Order: sequence, then C-alpha cells, then structure tokens
Amino acid sequence: MQASPNPCPTACAAPMGAVLPALRGRVQQGAVLAPFTWFRVGGPAEWLVRPADAEDLVTLLAGLPQGMALTVLGAASNLIIRDGGLRGCVVRLGGGFGKVVVEADGVVAGAAALDATVAEHAAAAGLAGLEFLSGIPGSIGGAVAMNAGAYGREVKDTLDWAEVATANGVVRVAAGEFAFRYRHATLPARGVVVRARFHAAPGEAAAIAARMAEIRAAREATQPVRARTGGSTFKNPEGQKAWALIDAAGCRGLQRGGAQVSEKHCNFLLNTGGASAAELEALGEDVRARVLAHSGVVLEWEIKRLGEAR
Repeated sequence: MQASPNPCPTACAAPMGAVLPALRGRVQQGAVLAPFTWFRVGGPAEWLVRPADAEDLVTLLAGLPQGMALTVLGAASNLIIRDGGLRGCVVRLGGGFGKVVVEADGVVAGAAALDATVAEHAAAAGLAGLEFLSGIPGSIGGAVAMNAGAYGREVKDTLDWAEVATANGVVRVAAGEFAFRYRHATLPARGVVVRARFHAAPGEAAAIAARMAEIRAAREATQPVRARTGGSTFKNPEGQKAWALIDAAGCRGLQRGGAQVSEKHCNFLLNTGGASAAELEALGEDVRARVLAHSGVVLEWEIKRLGEAR
C-alpha cells in the first residue's frame, strides 16, 4: 500500500499527537493486520504507520517514545502475528518505497519492491545473478534484514549496500557491515532498510529466462504456493532437511483446528480457511515435539512469531 503524501488530520489528531510525532504519512490506531500477512491471521496493531517517504520515516524513528516497541512489516510472507496483535508502532512501507532502477552492473531497489519484481527487472536488462530472488516470496527490505536465500544463493552473495533509516537520518551500510549469517543480518539499532543495491553481471537473456522459469516450476511443483502459508516453517538442521524429519515423524497432513501441515511440502503450515494464529503456532509446536520424540532433533522456527496471545 502506498503511504499518503499528504497530512492525515483524522488519523493524526490529538490522541495520536500524544504518542507519535506528527507525520505526513498515514497513521491508524487499532488497524487490522491479518489482511497484510500471507497466513491471513493476527490481531491489530496498536499503531500502524505508513510513512510518506524516507524523511517521514526518520521523523517517526526520531520521535518514537522511549520504550515503545517497533515492528517493521514487509510482505509478511514468513510471519505469524499472534491473535492479540502487536503493541507499539508497526511500520509498513508503501509504494513510494518500491522504485527499482537498473544500472549497468546491478539493480537499486526500494525496500517495498518485491523480490520477484527485482529479479524480473534484472532479467529484462540482461543481467544475471539475481534469478534466485524470483524464488523468494517477500520484499527487498525483509530480504536484506533476514539475509533471505533460495536455490543456492543468499542476499549476502549479491548485496553491495543498503540504506537504513535511523533516528539520526538515513545511513548507507556496506554489505560487509551487516554481519550476515543464516537468515540473519545485524542492522543499526531500530533501523529500517529503505533501499538496497545488488550487483549483477551481463548474461545471456535466454539463459537468465530459463533459470527463472526453472525456479518458478520448481516452486509450483514442490510448494503450496497458492495456499495461505508462510513459507518454510523450520530451519534445516545442519546436514539434514526439516521436511524429511517432519515426514518421518508422521506429521504430513497433521491438523489442529483450521491449521494443517501441507501434504505437498511438510515444512509448510497452511491456514485451510479458518485457522487462528494460536492454532498455527500450536500445530508447529506439535510438529516440533513429534520430531524430537522420533529423531531427537530439535527443530528451530524459521517463521517469525510476533505479538501477544489473545
């Protein structure tokens, strides 16, 4: 969603003024968050802010009350928001943060740009090396913040730099300063990624297109891409595959209320239509317990679980 470029007198009236700084973007109290998440579950945000631009975001970060929780939502493709919702300030970057610019040897993309969109821009320009992004169902800001990866590559392999909004302004952080590791990056305190540059190299258009088609076909064949899901639920233990451990423990198709372990790929949880966040999380814990009992392996959550129970 694109943040409004104009002041919002109804949303930014006196009740908000006592809590958050005056902003040009859209501010809502008690906003429903479930429609933003791929699982379509979760309670409301105490405050949902969609900044107008990077300057507006810096104003927000500089004026946040000390101790107020800050949560940044990207595409929310790997997230369970609990049924009680999120306290404090939830930031969602809109279309103004989605610009993609292709350069001779890379791509500069706003944090709200979808990973697949960046891959498509690179492919259209005959640039190779970013095809893996077409297999990641998220946005660029989240991809940098969690060192997203798929099909043999990770963000750390292609990132040159990212610009991060902080309370003191927007700073450019070189790739090496993020201390990347598996699904993790270290950002400045209360920092929000707003833009990033990825290097790429000229390649053969046919080969690039073929690789992206291969990735799309692999996802379609092996993952429940059209379901209400959150991507890979658990991290792969070293030297093992989470899905194989889950399958061996007899969890394929396991259900709890409206939540189900996918029969197509059993490291995916599904909302079959009426699941609550509590049911999804409890089902994940059921899977962890069964895997531990069967193989002695402790699965670690890869999906982030945020907020309060209802």
